[in-house]
Amino acid sequence: MQEQTRYAIQVTDLTVAYREKPVLWDVDMEVPEANLMAIVGPNGAGKTTLLKSILGLMQPAAGQVLIYGKPYQQQRRLVGYVPQRGSVDWDFPTTVLDVVMMGRYGSLGWLKRPGKSERMKAEEALHKVGMGEYANRQISQLSGGQQQRVFLARALVQDAQVYFMDEPFQGVDAVTERAIVTLLQELRSAGKTVVVVHHDLQTVPEYFDWVMLLNVRRIACGPVEKVFTEENLRKAYGGRIGFLRSDQNHHLENMPVEGVAAVETSPTGGTLPAGNR
Repeated sequence: MQEQTRYAIQVTDLTVAYREKPVLWDVDMEVPEANLMAIVGPNGAGKTTLLKSILGLMQPAAGQVLIYGKPYQQQRRLVGYVPQRGSVDWDFPTTVLDVVMMGRYGSLGWLKRPGKSERMKAEEALHKVGMGEYANRQISQLSGGQQQRVFLARALVQDAQVYFMDEPFQGVDAVTERAIVTLLQELRSAGKTVVVVHHDLQTVPEYFDWVMLLNVRRIACGPVEKVFTEENLRKAYGGRIGFLRSDQNHHLENMPVEGVAAVETSPTGGTLPAGNR
């Protein structure tokens, strides 16, 4: 008897609109637990909007989101979130350690102050991402790659079962990118599920198990080896990329990637501004 797949995330018929123009249209997504999943698509595809809608940060017009079979509101403590670096005021006067300890507030509640145990967990997470020596540094003094590592450390101390990360590789160097990939693989090995908004199509087969191609509607979602195909990529990006296959590995070239579409056509025939990723 075949074992039934256990889904960490189930999204059904999700529709989100800005001023009556759909940014996401009737999107379904199922992610098995203990998977690394990429969400890819052109500018304006609704990638960030999808994450924010799942996390209750945006109100959908329709649809349902389940985390391990229950509404997100009931499973909030099982979920960790790494937003885009640009969404944070890095000039705010606080230390690296304090930022990481904020990841424990969901467990403590906002009225209880972090204690010795929380501090130890935060320091351990910083060492895990190679930032232990920066614990007392002001966040304004960090490079882009260091900022991203701090974000990841904050997510680690949440000890979540499901992680959502919005472009964690954006603006980081090759060393930091490799460190992030190793960390994501360790999370998967520990039974965690990680969903990443990703822009580099060349690395999808190497980094991820599962992929969703999105352009307002869901183009395809499933194992990389089955759905990350030339046909689906052309559907998602409108034929604006080159695609070559070699030795069963996917290699993409001539890729504008993000920015291939300054304006996307909506399912209703209108246009959507770039930036609603």
